[in-house]
Amino acid sequence: MKAFHKIFFFFMLIGIFASCSSKNKEEIVAKAFDYYLYKSELKGIIPKGSTKNDSIAITKNFINNWIHQKIILHKAEKNLTEEQKDFTAQIENYRNSLLVYSYESKLIMQLLDTAVTNAQIQEYYEKNTDNFLLKDNIIKVNYVKLTKNSAIKEKVKSMLFSEKDNKNQLLDICSKQAVNFFLEDNEWLLFNDLLKEIPIETYNQESFLKSNRTLEIKDDNYIYLINIKDFKIKESTSPLSFEKDNIRNIILNKRKLLLINKMHDELFDEAVKSNEFKIY
Repeated sequence: MKAFHKIFFFFMLIGIFASCSSKNKEEIVAKAFDYYLYKSELKGIIPKGSTKNDSIAITKNFINNWIHQKIILHKAEKNLTEEQKDFTAQIENYRNSLLVYSYESKLIMQLLDTAVTNAQIQEYYEKNTDNFLLKDNIIKVNYVKLTKNSAIKEKVKSMLFSEKDNKNQLLDICSKQAVNFFLEDNEWLLFNDLLKEIPIETYNQESFLKSNRTLEIKDDNYIYLINIKDFKIKESTSPLSFEKDNIRNIILNKRKLLLINKMHDELFDEAVKSNEFKIY
């Protein structure tokens, strides 16, 4: 019996040493307290096509971040009680939340009616007009950006500022010779977005919009021709066309909520009928 125990102990030691030997064969690239970073853990951190210098920098950054993390982790391990380090309940709650979210997402993909008509959007807008106040100034505008010495400036200017319907001809000219242009009559834009494209200098946007309709602006390289078709000042009621996508999303989110609540109620009713739970 003693011989058997000796043999068993001998083979157990061989297994332990073999395991340690296998681990020791792996190259260690960093150590912090009792934590080790192995070379195999660096696989995949360097994007394809990286230069040698970039690869070195990425690797050094990864190792430094790993060391910082382990130093803080070591400090946390030493200074927290076993009770404080027990995250079993939080992990279980997080897992449960993920499961429920995944199931609800699958249900929404299968059953949600994503068709939203213009009539439904119009109805929602009319019932909730007070909720649609502009946070910024918006405009309807046509503009053309040309090189400073462009030979077509006067022709484009005449057509852009004209009341005649020459949109197709203007589009054709601009698509061939303009640096940039925007010729959509029915689309609202944020005035701040226009300022990113055109060097308009104004300290009072509202006053500027009220007193300007057609403009020609120049800088060192370009000429900007602008025709402001319409505008709305912030804090006024936002137009339906500007809120259309927003309202569509609101309607869909309301449908999602109704669908999920209906599912919850149906599952609860089924559980009640089949006596699947008790309250003690």
